[in-house]
Amino acid sequence: MKICVIGGANVDITAASGTAFRPGDSNPGRVEVSWGGVGRNIAHNLALLGDEVELVTIFGGGLFAPVIANACRDLGIGIAHSEVASDGTNSFFVSVNNADGELVGGVADMTATEHITPAWLEARKSAIEESEAVVADANIPAVSLAWLIDNCTRPLYIDAVSVAKAARVREAVAISAKKSFWALKCNALENTEIADVTCCTRRYVTAGAKGLTVEEGGRKYDFPALPCVVRSVTGGGDALLAGIVHSGPDASVEDSARWGLECARCAVESPHAVSEKIRLLQNRL
Repeated sequence: MKICVIGGANVDITAASGTAFRPGDSNPGRVEVSWGGVGRNIAHNLALLGDEVELVTIFGGGLFAPVIANACRDLGIGIAHSEVASDGTNSFFVSVNNADGELVGGVADMTATEHITPAWLEARKSAIEESEAVVADANIPAVSLAWLIDNCTRPLYIDAVSVAKAARVREAVAISAKKSFWALKCNALENTEIADVTCCTRRYVTAGAKGLTVEEGGRKYDFPALPCVVRSVTGGGDALLAGIVHSGPDASVEDSARWGLECARCAVESPHAVSEKIRLLQNRL
């Protein structure tokens, strides 16, 4: 399937405590630098699943920006409609995990994605229209999400990203003319923030070890999380949405949930935000 992904591509700095995390103190552990961003991670997962992916983003982070862009090319992710920021705008996510791989906290500096304006997207409308599905993350401004809601002729999937960014989805719907889109993915905390946003056909609500709830047509479908050994939860939600998108908008609730949960399991069992094992799912599901 040909998919256009619009959102963040950034440098991930992940710190993992070697023992029980002690707030307010220096904790021994490990620190890794990798390429991330909700949009980029989703695109990476989709590429591993065999989809034709075009990532539409602004690469920031100073000297890191061209390196991330080249890494995307090497992964087979199209970036012909993206650009590298020339003014040093940042695109970083710093996270701290405890010894069990659970997120303790994080800080996101996504200045670069604030420059993904409606006018910027309009200039790339051909890439969006040529796709079979469009994915957007809420790192981009609300007005840009609204533009996508109004201009996407293909099914639009929106990732709420975080509690802080989820409010952008509500604002986008409020200022859009169309006011409806195909699917929303959020976690339980984000869902509380935007519970009043009910204009999507499907709503995927993740709850970590408690599993996934899908809402459609006034009904709720609950799916348990798959058995796994968690090494890091970073990227689990991105992988889940990639699996859902890969299953296609015509997939049943059950099939889309199955793809999403299988991809999420691969991700959380890996120390990295994206697991190469997701590639193997092409032949298993």
